[in-house]
Amino acid sequence: MVLLGTLVLSACSTAKKSVGTMNDVYTGTETVEYLAKGVPDRVFFATNKSSLTTAARDTLRKQATWLRKNKNITVTVEGHADERGTREYNLALGERRANAAKDYLMTYGISGKRISVISYGKERPANPASSPLAYSMNRRSVTVKAN
Repeated sequence: MVLLGTLVLSACSTAKKSVGTMNDVYTGTETVEYLAKGVPDRVFFATNKSSLTTAARDTLRKQATWLRKNKNITVTVEGHADERGTREYNLALGERRANAAKDYLMTYGISGKRISVISYGKERPANPASSPLAYSMNRRSVTVKAN
């Protein structure tokens, strides 16, 4: 009985979270804005990557669910990059990120006619600082309602 009690209590302890590295993807909620109530408008990417993370796919599934319920809404997916790299490189990377988000939304039944993409590259940072945290916040795509 004592051994069983010890095992149960040790299973309830919390594990210490590891500290991320500069190449980790920022997924904090303090900068997340919303496309609709409870539907985050942005997803984040790793450095020089346009592949979707698990967290990004979860957010895009929420967006797709909302878009299926609101069939009259069209959106623009904005692609962004951090300040490192040339203007041309970052514009191309932002476009790949926006298209990755668009393609994923389309796999959930959202018509490509309802989704446009634009790349801002490094021109519209969410955080203008030059730090690893700022870089991770700026590597993103943002889904906004089209006018």
